[in-house]
Amino acid sequence: MPVPSWAPDADERGVLDIAPTVLRKIVEHAADQVPGTLHRERRLAGLEVGDSGPKARVSAKGETVDVRLELTLSYPGPVRSTVEAIRSTVTSELERIAGYRVGSLAVVVSGLRGEKVPESRLQ
Repeated sequence: MPVPSWAPDADERGVLDIAPTVLRKIVEHAADQVPGTLHRERRLAGLEVGDSGPKARVSAKGETVDVRLELTLSYPGPVRSTVEAIRSTVTSELERIAGYRVGSLAVVVSGLRGEKVPESRLQ
């Protein structure tokens, strides 16, 4: 769609600031889409109270972000290639959605978890 003639030039329209919280959510969602990533159980006093997916910390400087991403992967599974896919997906999604470039991306695999065994198989 062409810009109307009455609209100011792009340099005069202002700036777009994207909150670090939004960048964090983009990172977590992108990582969650990669096959092999899992949600881990959240427990309180030994009781399951839900689950938790990838957790990211993001710091932005200009149009560059530094990311620390912690997640759980499925076991057995190819950890190295899964982490490479996560890095690629997170980097491309931040660029595509927000226009940010990744300066550094630390991926911490905090757990490996096998497939849950249905209770009927345990009896």
